Amino acid sequence: MPDQIVLSHISTVNACGFGLAQTFEALCQNRSGLRPYDFGGPPLDTFIGRVPGVEELAFEKSLGVYDCRNNRLAQMALEADDFAQKIEKAKGIYGSDRIAVIMGTSTSGVGEGEAAYLSAPSDGSPLPGSFKFDQTHDFFSLPRFVSAYLGLEGPSITVSAACASSNKVFADAWQWLEAGLCDAAVVGGVDSLCHLTLRGFNSLELLSKGPCRPGDEDRSGISIGEAAGFALLERDANPPSGTVTLRGYGESSDAYHMSSPHPEGKGAAMAMQAALQRAALSASDIDYINLHGTGSAINDKVEDQAVFELFGADTPTSSTKAWTGHALGAAGITEVIISCLSLREGFLPGTQNLRNPDPAFKSHLLAESKRQPLSHVLTNSFGFGGNNCSLILGRAP
Repeated sequence: MPDQIVLSHISTVNACGFGLAQTFEALCQNRSGLRPYDFGGPPLDTFIGRVPGVEELAFEKSLGVYDCRNNRLAQMALEADDFAQKIEKAKGIYGSDRIAVIMGTSTSGVGEGEAAYLSAPSDGSPLPGSFKFDQTHDFFSLPRFVSAYLGLEGPSITVSAACASSNKVFADAWQWLEAGLCDAAVVGGVDSLCHLTLRGFNSLELLSKGPCRPGDEDRSGISIGEAAGFALLERDANPPSGTVTLRGYGESSDAYHMSSPHPEGKGAAMAMQAALQRAALSASDIDYINLHGTGSAINDKVEDQAVFELFGADTPTSSTKAWTGHALGAAGITEVIISCLSLREGFLPGTQNLRNPDPAFKSHLLAESKRQPLSHVLTNSFGFGGNNCSLILGRAP
């Protein structure tokens, strides 16, 4: 029997809490992590998904050169759910040089760059010497830090494909494992709150004034969040019953517009169809779809069109961004982990804040959470630049 790719260990830190247990508890209790804007600078009339305790974290002293908000979130998730300890065991099996690190992020530690420019002299002098671009702001800062923290020496890359970044890391890991470039892979994503994204989305008039309301007729925009999450991918010919496996992935590029999806959802549909084909599954095999579901008027409408085209009106769908906020480059890994919890627990999260479902929507959007056994879950992440990635996760029988 050919090997399957299993998610043998996972971890998460998001606005709902620290680790899997707190995240699942928030889902079950319908408790959102969104809060009124409190991130400093000029006020913004919006809600955000801010992770508690980032500023107070005792950052690893030996890696102090990497200290920034993004890497602090990464450290929190590496310490959550005993993830770092699990990697130590994996190193004993594969060797530190045969475990890859593939990370997704859309902004990395740009907050450090913002602070450096704010503290720079007004006469055009160089930025402060304390600003370590390579170790904080640079896109490769994240895999550098994760590899150093875990003591891994395998190949590593950063994937920066907007909000699809940390879905796409699973596709890359699949290919690397298949090509023999590594024997296991630590995949994940981290994105932290910063003014570039908060002010940027505000300038695009895409921020919701209240907590976001995906799929609601009165939705008015997104709620920006931050998060970190990781998964260890390994190959196993006979995974134990209940183990979550990566059954397939699908990628596409709209090549339509820098910030708007194709109005007919062609790129989204292509990604979902490719994932089904790679998994050798039909649409009827999917028990639940975790939508990209941002709460913006256009994106939700287009995704609904694409989902209905492939899955019809019966497959349950929902968005979980009203719990966590839209974590941008970390949205994919956050929702992969929520999908893993759905498979493990037989739990379909509803769509929080859905009071008036958009009457134009045709797919089956869950307003309330429910429990039922699940075998296959599809999770979508779609991003600026036409980046689309859909993943199918399965539960070993």
